[in-house]
Amino acid sequence: MSNVSVNTNVGAMVALQNLNATSTMLQDTQNRISTGLKVASAKDDGAAYAIAQTQRATVSSLDAVKDSLNRGTSSVDVAMSAGESISDMLTQMKEKALAASDTSLDTTSRSALNVDFQALRDQITKTISNATFNGINLINGSLTVLTVLANAQGSQNLTVNAQDLSLGGSVVTLSAAAGFTTATSASALLTTIDSSITNVSSSLAQFGTSSKSLAAHMNFIGKLQDSITAGIGNLVDADMAKESAKLQALQTKQQLGVQALSIANQAPQMTLSLFK
Repeated sequence: MSNVSVNTNVGAMVALQNLNATSTMLQDTQNRISTGLKVASAKDDGAAYAIAQTQRATVSSLDAVKDSLNRGTSSVDVAMSAGESISDMLTQMKEKALAASDTSLDTTSRSALNVDFQALRDQITKTISNATFNGINLINGSLTVLTVLANAQGSQNLTVNAQDLSLGGSVVTLSAAAGFTTATSASALLTTIDSSITNVSSSLAQFGTSSKSLAAHMNFIGKLQDSITAGIGNLVDADMAKESAKLQALQTKQQLGVQALSIANQAPQMTLSLFK
């Protein structure tokens, strides 16, 4: 039988220790519920926190990759729009040259066709100079390759080959001074225009392939971010249903602990009955 003492209340000490332990667990559970995280800081789980932080950095870096891909995609889209306009203008120029090659046409009509032809020619140059996005022009010969980020480490890139569509170049072989005054000179331009239309179509096909590649990689980066984010959640997110049930159990346990401490604190008063 244990000694009865008014100086040392072992029962109260044990009850207080248990109550303090319950209060600590209750505080931890409340923190998880309020933050939604079971690992909110390194002291909760150092290894899981370190892994989560590394993966968060990767997710953040992938945002920069997406920005780079978006800029690249926009630059290619602008170049394609300009290229399509140039192709349409070349088609119209062919129509003018073909009409002017008719030997039965009078000089006045041929001159009017030449004015239209030269206006379209000059519009091609204007279109090329204005086909710029964020300072990038893929069709004026200022760039040979456009490079965009492909991964979070910056160690991989996607490239888009530029296409110089300037007049008198390797794609649009029609010269910047092209025009006609006779049926013969108009007829001579038809082959050059046909070649330019074919070359521009080939350049547009390459831009289209590059655009699809950028879009596919953008889609992949988005899915990769989602997967990494889900993985982070598996490491650090709290199970709210479980925490809710645990909260109710701990609250009940805390109340019982207070009752037990109250009972233990009454034990020394029982010694008074020994002296009656």
